[in-house]
Amino acid sequence: MKKAAIILSVAAALTLPCFANEANNLRTLFLNNQSNIMGINIRTFNAKDINGNEIIDDDEESGNFINAIERLDEIKSMGINTLHVLPITPTGKLKALGTAGSLYAMSSFDTINDQLVDKKSDLPSKEQAKLFIKECHKRGIRVIIDLPSCGAYDLFLKQPELFIKDEKNISIVPTDWTDVRLLNTGNNDKLNSDVMNAHKKFVDMVLELGADGIRADVATIKPYKFWEEIIKYTREKDPEFLFLAEASDSWREPPSKYAEFTPYNELLKAGFDGYYGSFFMLKEWNANDFIEHIKFNNKLLKSYSEPKSVIMSFTTHDEVSPVIIHGADFSVMISWLEAVLPYNPYSVDGFPQGDEYIYPWANNKAEYTQTDDDFYFVHRGKLDIFNFSRRPGIHANSYVLENFKRAYKFRADNIDLITNGEFTQLKTDDDKIFAFMISEKCKNPRRIIVLGNLDFKNTKDNVVIKIPKLNKKAVVELIQGDGSLIIHKRKLTTSLTPGEIEVSKIDY
Repeated sequence: MKKAAIILSVAAALTLPCFANEANNLRTLFLNNQSNIMGINIRTFNAKDINGNEIIDDDEESGNFINAIERLDEIKSMGINTLHVLPITPTGKLKALGTAGSLYAMSSFDTINDQLVDKKSDLPSKEQAKLFIKECHKRGIRVIIDLPSCGAYDLFLKQPELFIKDEKNISIVPTDWTDVRLLNTGNNDKLNSDVMNAHKKFVDMVLELGADGIRADVATIKPYKFWEEIIKYTREKDPEFLFLAEASDSWREPPSKYAEFTPYNELLKAGFDGYYGSFFMLKEWNANDFIEHIKFNNKLLKSYSEPKSVIMSFTTHDEVSPVIIHGADFSVMISWLEAVLPYNPYSVDGFPQGDEYIYPWANNKAEYTQTDDDFYFVHRGKLDIFNFSRRPGIHANSYVLENFKRAYKFRADNIDLITNGEFTQLKTDDDKIFAFMISEKCKNPRRIIVLGNLDFKNTKDNVVIKIPKLNKKAVVELIQGDGSLIIHKRKLTTSLTPGEIEVSKIDY
């Protein structure tokens, strides 16, 4: 009997996924809207800019997997429980952008970028990445690894069979992404097995490292069946592995006429757990646009037989710093919206500190380069992904940082109400003022009321908000704002300065 039991135990062990991360619960967290995500670039995450010139010179230490561990306690203390690690694959050096090469110009599917490796450590590159992820897990932090959508020109020269070519047999540059070439994934009728197998190698590497999920860069340019197969392949090894699509409901066409296009809703059907939404449009929206997008997502996410969710992509590494766009109050507004909306909060390294991502050497000629580009190529106001630059957020705006921490703590303290409550739009008398309530579905519900001014130039005085069934015994506890809220005859009246957000608890 004991011998039979041992045989069964061994057989069961042999059938387990070879790379499964038994501690992984990221997919569950995400689908319950409890994954607080921050995007980071390991190359800059804990860079040591000793001389303060905001570039990491050849004799200074750039960010790497080992020194990144030093910042994990700080990240956890801010309420972040998931890191989206921007690409860790090697970067292309030919026809490159920037002195280090774009993180998204991938020159290999299954090796580690040696720029991210601590040269002082005896550990091999993959072991350093494993150690970083292990240290994240010790602190309850999950890890998503970014999968680039295209290949570097270097990779095209080595493996041209992986790429689409035009009528003249020339590789395809998608839109203005001059440092990458378009992969030939095939189509839904016939997938390219070479490209599929290359992506499976990437998946195997990420699982081997112990990561918990993948963020697919520009997921829309690969066919439905391609993603269906990749996701199935991965989930057989780790059922809790998260797949997040960089895709937006506002994206309508591919970046090249040669590319496939699978819209966000089809990607969700193919097995992705979530997508980006269009929250980055808040900088241009009026109040109704914003509220309608919330309603759109609430309806969309209920339309699938399996749970789905969305990240609040108000700011990403592709977006200009909110401080540049509308000032520090815009960053504060974003932090509090991420705290109170029933989706997954998302920020990027440096956002909590109000970083403007302005680099004094930007687009100037470089003294030293690892690529064929001898200029510091930079997207103004965006997290640098092209050079060995300083650590983001090193010069913190205390006002922005304090509100980020308070907002995320408020979310943690009220997570059940926020994620399970009922969303109600509140009527206002100004198209720049958004107002909504989140309330429990019970006899004596807890309620959160959120008001915000999307006019970033003008104060709005005597704003009237109508609240159903409000009575004169109502008690308001102001959580965020200047305290000008007044209750009168089933209405709230307040004044909002440019870009101000007010968050209150109300009992009536």
